[in-house]
Amino acid sequence: MISGQIQPNQFSFSSVLKACGNLSDPYIGEQVYGYAVKLGLASVNCVGNSLISMYAKSGRMEDARKAFDILFEKNLVSYNAIVDGYAKNMKSEETFLLFNEITDTGIGINAFTFASLLSGAASIGAMGKGEQIHGRLLKEGFESNQCTCNALISTYSRYGNIEFAFQVFYQMEDRNVISWTSIITGFAKHGFAARALEMFHKMLETGTKPNEITFVAVLSACSHVGMISEGRKHFNSMYEVHGIVPRMEHYACMVDLLGQSGLLVEAMEFINSMPFMADALVWRTLLGACRVHGNTELGKHTAEMILEQEPDDPAAYILLSNLHASAGQWRDVAKIRKSMKEQNLITEAGCSWIEVENTVHRFHVGDTSHPQAWEIYRELDQLAAKIKEMGYIPDTDFVLHDVEEEQKEQFLFQHSEKIVVAYGINSTTPSKPIRIFKNLRVCGDCHTALKYISMATKREIVVRDSNRFHHMKNGVCSCNDYW
Repeated sequence: MISGQIQPNQFSFSSVLKACGNLSDPYIGEQVYGYAVKLGLASVNCVGNSLISMYAKSGRMEDARKAFDILFEKNLVSYNAIVDGYAKNMKSEETFLLFNEITDTGIGINAFTFASLLSGAASIGAMGKGEQIHGRLLKEGFESNQCTCNALISTYSRYGNIEFAFQVFYQMEDRNVISWTSIITGFAKHGFAARALEMFHKMLETGTKPNEITFVAVLSACSHVGMISEGRKHFNSMYEVHGIVPRMEHYACMVDLLGQSGLLVEAMEFINSMPFMADALVWRTLLGACRVHGNTELGKHTAEMILEQEPDDPAAYILLSNLHASAGQWRDVAKIRKSMKEQNLITEAGCSWIEVENTVHRFHVGDTSHPQAWEIYRELDQLAAKIKEMGYIPDTDFVLHDVEEEQKEQFLFQHSEKIVVAYGINSTTPSKPIRIFKNLRVCGDCHTALKYISMATKREIVVRDSNRFHHMKNGVCSCNDYW
């Protein structure tokens, strides 16, 4: 078009910028925008809105905000683009500040705005804010809107309230594939595989065609409870029955299903039989299973395959380091940590959080920065004594440092999961579940300790980690110790 006789207009630039956003390629997008500036079209709303969306989809929220701020005339599309960007990039505080700004401008709010706000609340587990948004959308008359109902199903599921999510789904008059997939995903994440598969079969009975994401949810449901034959059946049916070609994430689900079940050799054979080269996601899934089952040799090979594709991936180094630490191979651990330091590789710090009275409280390992730190650790000491009397034995294999046994036990009780639960017991109503969130996988010792704490305090504890939900009540977890 540029080299021909037809000059691009604002809609041409808007479409190309959207395409750059979908490809997460802001560099070409910036060149395209530069040409729009040259033609005097940069200030047109649809061009500016597409620029915001492009930066947001590429994770460059500072640039997205600058693009938003310089817009001469902002409309609802502009606000929706930046709100959705903040929500998807886990910047919930900014999301809610902008919501207040939209309200003040009097522009109005649509279903997409509410869906983005709910996503932002769910990403940090801010249940109070989510309930406020739910109340507001009811007031605005969006209670039967398909888009907002789908968002509510996903939101309540991600809070840990799967029954309320199902209630929203059940009351919907008009369901689409997103509605069905959202509730199937919810049941899968909570470890309720039977209900997830039941919903999948009901979906098929209604004539709704599943998509690729639906099958990720179905295969994940099978993986979370070790339903190998069921998982294989659904994987094979994707193309044979539904005409859907399995993608990388479906193969990763199957590797997870086999790996978590301890069938590591079979998982490796499955990877070798794939019609395309396995990416880092698939290998990372297998490495996680090697860590769980203590297979150091296969773990080394798997880590090498990850680093061959993504040499700067700190997760592969950490998983391999943890694998060596579990086997007491401290020299190998030191070697890996030294290599990471030399390459300046930074890992995501583990943290847990809880929402109390509309405020999110975050805790890291050994955290003493909270104003109520003294009370929290006093409660933690009392809990430790109580659950030890009940039979809890600290599993020091989960301390990945070469220190004395006594110190290892101290380290275990400084894990963020235990700190946040102690705070939750002190700060929430006894009749309500303690809902905690963790950015990484919950450690095995914390999982055991929290089960004992649920029994000792007669409190239900709901944990959302990076992988799934754990509902702990009277010393029993919904995962049946399979995760």
